[in-house]
Amino acid sequence: MQEPHSLQVYKFGGASVKDTAAIRNLCRIVREHAAQQQLLIVVSAMGKTTNALEEIFQLAFTGQDCGPKLDALRSFHLGVAQELFGQESTETGQLQDLLAQLEQQLASLQPPPAPADTYDQHYDQIISFGELLATCIVARALDAQWLDCRPLLRTDHTWREGRIDWPTTEWNVRDQLPTLLQRGPVVTQGFLGGTPNGLTTTLGREGSDYTAAIFAYCLQAQAVTIWKDVAGLLNADPKFFADTVRFPQISYQETIEMAYYGASVIHPKTIKPLAVRQIPLLVKSFLDPTAEGTRIGEGRHEPLAPAFIRKDGQCLISFESRDLTFISEENLEVIFGALAQVRLKINMMQNSAISFSVCTDFSAYRLEKLLSQLRDQFTIHYNTELELYTIKNYDPASLQRLTTGRELLLEQRSRQTFQFVCRALPVTGLL
Repeated sequence: MQEPHSLQVYKFGGASVKDTAAIRNLCRIVREHAAQQQLLIVVSAMGKTTNALEEIFQLAFTGQDCGPKLDALRSFHLGVAQELFGQESTETGQLQDLLAQLEQQLASLQPPPAPADTYDQHYDQIISFGELLATCIVARALDAQWLDCRPLLRTDHTWREGRIDWPTTEWNVRDQLPTLLQRGPVVTQGFLGGTPNGLTTTLGREGSDYTAAIFAYCLQAQAVTIWKDVAGLLNADPKFFADTVRFPQISYQETIEMAYYGASVIHPKTIKPLAVRQIPLLVKSFLDPTAEGTRIGEGRHEPLAPAFIRKDGQCLISFESRDLTFISEENLEVIFGALAQVRLKINMMQNSAISFSVCTDFSAYRLEKLLSQLRDQFTIHYNTELELYTIKNYDPASLQRLTTGRELLLEQRSRQTFQFVCRALPVTGLL
């Protein structure tokens, strides 16, 4: 059995495997930074493949022609493989087999319409091919062992956010991985799991970080390194905010809170399994592998700069009692139950005497299900195309920086955190 603390887990996201040059860079990082170590490599889908598969799935599920987009997806992956390995390498083999399986899965959705309540289940079966295809290519580029993670990471049937069966998963991983790792590096998929009856589940968007943490927990790894296109864990997304600051070191607790509020660098579920086993999480740049990055772990650190977290695509929903009675605990129980049933997550909430408001990620499909359940009991108003901003460790300057010139529809303040919902403004530059 694998001895504790003798294994490194590397996770490479979509940007780090987006094309031929990126995969070659990944290979250099592995050769230069993980030589002579047992190494498990968790890989996401290439570039924007998940988005492309979502479009393909939506077309197929609704009975539309997904052929041209499927052809583009096939050509992209085969093209990368040909650049890496030569023309003859893609004529047969595992990559072609996976593409054929994807085509068969899409064909199984015809003729339309598929039952609406199977949408999420079918989604997982199709979207999972992004990771399967990417790891097939990366494993060959590294001359490493390819591992299908789905039989190992056991989940329930919660489609699109599978819940891990920890005892079974740990048994599976500890039973099968140590022998493979002794032979050399292993490449496996992020984001995916499997049910007891062999169906595929996904762990939530951006869930590859979580996958790396699951494997590290089960194998008691020495560390997990997430390779990103940024210098480490920053106080804001540099795509939207100017003058970002890197945190050289930060605690598990602070990171969990930032991830909970929507910070894009770390998946929210990643930290807990690592904290339980005291496994440090390193965030490093694949563009500058020798740079320091960020270390996430136990211990105290200096006071942190304000952190700015932005979530777009938000929906503000307000419920009012029809007879102008107070919003009671019984009303809240009904609302929370309906939100849970349609799987709309609350990002922010607030109540007054006769109304209760929640901010959620917008989904037209889930919102309509919610309205159909509750419109007979409540008067419901909603706004879409909103943004949710969170400032951790705020100060007067950071509040002014984000709120000036914005119409705040809902706001909340605690000792360390300020949140507000506002209408989306045209993007004119960095904040």
